[in-house]
Amino acid sequence: MLYFSKLRVFSVLIFTLIISYFTISNFTKVDDEFFSKNIKLGLDLQGGSYLLLEIDNNPVIVQRLQSKVLELKKFFKDKNIKIRNFSIKDQSIFFDVNIIKKEEVLSLLDDDKSEINTYFQQFKSHEFDIENEDNSFKLTYSDYGLVLLKNSSLDQAIETVRRRVDEVGTNEPNILKRGNDRILVELPGLDDPGRIKSLLGKTANLTFQFVATNQEQSFGTELLQYESGDREAIVSKRIIISGDNLVDAKPTMNNQTNQTVVSFSLDRVGARKFGKATSSGVGKSLAIILDGKIISSPTVQEPIVGGNGQISGDFTFQSATDLALLLRSGALPAPLNIIEERTVGPDLGKDSINAGIMSLIIGFILVVAFMFYKYRFFGLIANLALISNLFLLVGILTLFEATLTLPGIAGIILTVGMAVDANVLIFERIKEELKNENNSIIAFDSGYTKSRTTILDANITTLIAAVILFFMGSGPIKGFSITLGIGILTTLFSVYFIARLITAYYVIKNKHKEKLI
Repeated sequence: MLYFSKLRVFSVLIFTLIISYFTISNFTKVDDEFFSKNIKLGLDLQGGSYLLLEIDNNPVIVQRLQSKVLELKKFFKDKNIKIRNFSIKDQSIFFDVNIIKKEEVLSLLDDDKSEINTYFQQFKSHEFDIENEDNSFKLTYSDYGLVLLKNSSLDQAIETVRRRVDEVGTNEPNILKRGNDRILVELPGLDDPGRIKSLLGKTANLTFQFVATNQEQSFGTELLQYESGDREAIVSKRIIISGDNLVDAKPTMNNQTNQTVVSFSLDRVGARKFGKATSSGVGKSLAIILDGKIISSPTVQEPIVGGNGQISGDFTFQSATDLALLLRSGALPAPLNIIEERTVGPDLGKDSINAGIMSLIIGFILVVAFMFYKYRFFGLIANLALISNLFLLVGILTLFEATLTLPGIAGIILTVGMAVDANVLIFERIKEELKNENNSIIAFDSGYTKSRTTILDANITTLIAAVILFFMGSGPIKGFSITLGIGILTTLFSVYFIARLITAYYVIKNKHKEKLI
């Protein structure tokens, strides 16, 4: 029957008011931490940059293979097996063994309990695939070994990218994994996309190495260019310290030269290594190398034992700030390439918001006018339920601090139509019931009860579609599915609790009227 207990009425009222308060918090400033939640605007509404980065794993694979060669040498030395002719070519490790030891080496590498070639029981795969011909061996990363390596590299890259973006101070960045070698970066409200592209494109691999005293390149040295590109120098391959030893870096002014420099501090291990190297290297030039290019090569005047130092160069304050940021955030495991870029201006985003709001207002007014013309007072009840539905929808989105996109606005507009559709079905069913039932209370109750199955079927099938879109889609598709899915739930609540509650109150008060609808 059209009856609501006082507890039910009170619960509906309190729930509606609380969620509506969250809606209002989007338009007012509230000091309370819990109630100061807001809906975030997506990239297409707020403006900003969209970058799709692809990680180049080739350097990582080569670096891991080089480390693996050292492990293999030590492993076989401990087993008293002589291995010779180690080489790395085409992302594979090659080596030769004594033909007598061939079976033993094969057993050590191919055993499920191998210490040097890990076996993954779950995937029935070793880390390396083994090829053997006579006394020659070839080790190549297996498919699963590559997946593990790429996932590890990508996870590390995402954390580094996140630290760099956070250092810039971008508002609400969205950094997501795409596949096993791509990173999606959305930066709403970004004013200088060129700077962030420059920061994300640098590996920031910092090393300190002494400049060689002889002018001819030898086995233990390498030829590197200066960042300015106007000269080059031969430096020792021996790395004194790397960026991993840095604790902090910040731009400062050198009081003696009035130049902008980057001051850095080292951890305890780095300070000890640096102090020892500079103590024995007084008078030598120390090359400061970033991503394979020499930034500067100052001469060591005295031992640097305090764990603090400066990187000098032709820095502006901005470039020094960016270098300090890169050093603080750490080096990327591999280079990142920008393969897709989109920039949305704030004016275009504002136009999108205005167009979306205007569409919602026009649609809302037309629906309200139609319902009032068609059903008179009950059309007014449906309109009140529709308004409360919008408040509930926006309030729930606010509660979860959802990101609203243009497709999300489309989902809200679609919810308006679906909410009215439910009320139309109910009112038309009530009209049918009144033809055969003189008691208006029973007719109205039957109208709500008998139309429930049809309304639920229509909304549940749409909800299933929204769930599929959420899990199978990405980006804007998810935004549409979220607003549509929440809109379906708020529609059912507003129709069967709010609208039915007001209808019940009106019908009971006017049950003796000859024509109610």
